[in-house]
Amino acid sequence: MIGTGYVGLVSGACFSDFGHEVVCVDKDARKIELLHQNVMPIYEPGLAELVSSNVRAGRLSFTTDLAEGVKDADAVFIAVGTPSRRGDGHADLSYVFAAAEEIGRALTKPSVIVTKSTVPVGTGDEVERILAEVAPNSGAKVVSNPEFLREGAAIEDFKRPDRVVVGTDDEGARQVMREVYRPLSLNQSAPILFTGRRTSELIKYAANAFLAVKITFINEIADLCEMVGADVQEVSRGIGLDNRIGSKFLHAGPGYGGSCFPKDTLALLKTAADNDTPLRIVEATVQVNDARKRAMGRKVIKAMGGDVRGKTIGVLGLTFKPNTDDMRDAPSLSVIAALQDAGATIKAYDPEGAEQASKLLTDVEFTKGPYETAEGADALVLVTEWDAFRALDLGRIAQTLKTPLLVDLRNVYPPAEAERAGLKLVSIGKASR
Repeated sequence: MIGTGYVGLVSGACFSDFGHEVVCVDKDARKIELLHQNVMPIYEPGLAELVSSNVRAGRLSFTTDLAEGVKDADAVFIAVGTPSRRGDGHADLSYVFAAAEEIGRALTKPSVIVTKSTVPVGTGDEVERILAEVAPNSGAKVVSNPEFLREGAAIEDFKRPDRVVVGTDDEGARQVMREVYRPLSLNQSAPILFTGRRTSELIKYAANAFLAVKITFINEIADLCEMVGADVQEVSRGIGLDNRIGSKFLHAGPGYGGSCFPKDTLALLKTAADNDTPLRIVEATVQVNDARKRAMGRKVIKAMGGDVRGKTIGVLGLTFKPNTDDMRDAPSLSVIAALQDAGATIKAYDPEGAEQASKLLTDVEFTKGPYETAEGADALVLVTEWDAFRALDLGRIAQTLKTPLLVDLRNVYPPAEAERAGLKLVSIGKASR
């Protein structure tokens, strides 16, 4: 497993838990040293225990030596980063291609080279070309196997997936991938969908773009609900019960963020533009989502009477979603920036994300809990729906705040409950009360 980031580490640990012998490789010596000490580079529930048990069992190991990891491997997974490239938004494939070249030089037997990283259509062709150039007689086969892991639920997603997508036309490679994923058939009948390699690469982007569209759609409906006096949560339920639509990803909020949707929608748009096939729905989704994050800051300002200069605002939740420490493209960054630009002072709390947030935010006071965040603040804003924020003592919050105002950007609290506690509540997609 080349790369011990989110995808590589979770995948490697889960494969070893299936009984496979897995070597995880990373060039970052400090990260490998910490993994040897069972210190995880990311926060993911259950990951430390999973890694520790499989290291003890001798099935999982870590090294900085790629040749050691690739030696005698039946399958080599490339799970390195593909961040958005500056300038055009395309996926930066330099890490993928560098890994492919190094793998080619280290191969000792015919192996299946599996692209796990999220890569644009045609990347497998280039990886194949690199391998043919570096190791023309290796017999290596290149396969696409995109990941569909949700941060915060990645282990469950890996072990009980809706489907496994494998892109290859080579029967030998298919057989290796069947063996790699065979333990899944013992747990449940998770289908393995075999497709062409380019189709597999596009499935990943199409899936993420569709989910981004779904989130952005309900967010726009939420805005309409506020104007006409409807309730977006009831609208979501009403349409989600239609099994053609489904209830997932229909929760209105401050916009999507994270490591996947923002960069993958941009990369898909770049691929579409390069192939003279505009994807106007995805284009609109990206534009609307970017605008929404900052608009949530203006929503807070409006709720506070239109002027926040000199006022203190408490922010609950900084990561882009619960159960992760990932701050990439988190809505909180735009919300806080808008409030600071308007002259507000910010204090904030997140159960796991403060360390990462401190690298991206300036002039923010990081607190040790929700009640400390509310203490003396002119308003409290709930941005990320951590479980720790779902059962707060609203009466205590109302008494602690300088002004009893709660802006709930995740619709965690029912208006009646907040009113009984003495709070003025401003929600998403609901008429103000």
